[in-house]
Amino acid sequence: MALLVLGIVIFLGMHLVRVVAPGLRASVIERNGKNAWMGIYTVISLIGLGLIVYGFGEARAVTGMLYNPPVFLKHISLLLMLLAFICLAAGFLPAGRIAVMVKHPQILSIKIWALAHLLANGETSSVLLFGSFLAWAVIMRISMKRRQRAGELVLPVFRSARYDLFAILIGVAAYLLFIWKLHELLIGVAPIVMG
Repeated sequence: MALLVLGIVIFLGMHLVRVVAPGLRASVIERNGKNAWMGIYTVISLIGLGLIVYGFGEARAVTGMLYNPPVFLKHISLLLMLLAFICLAAGFLPAGRIAVMVKHPQILSIKIWALAHLLANGETSSVLLFGSFLAWAVIMRISMKRRQRAGELVLPVFRSARYDLFAILIGVAAYLLFIWKLHELLIGVAPIVMG
């Protein structure tokens, strides 16, 4: 469990630097340039992510249950994940109505992903992991609202509704791939047990 906690602190801590220590980020960029900051950011984030993946695998084997979710919550979780994939895809495309409406589709995607997994998983390690990411996404959304009001952040500007169609198609395709095989291959657990 210690490696999971360390990974979460490193990964999410790095992703919160702009919120909690904007001067640190600014000074590194000023002294060494934006590429140096991006290099540091990437390396530290990858170390944190590696620790999360390894630590979560270890922690799942030894942590107990905090709660046993009823089966219907697993069905709701599956539906929420479809929305998360669509929002995630919308965040990588030029703005359609989805991106304009939700303002920060990638952050919303992470919130939905974390909530969906909290609904379906009651193990201590899962609650720690997904609860941490949900809290991070909420903090990021609040920070983005403040940056937007201060004029530091520009909201997506509508380009075309076709990007909504692309987001839906890409999101549904990714969702189906994860349901079919990718979740089991990457995480070791099938979201839907067939047969």
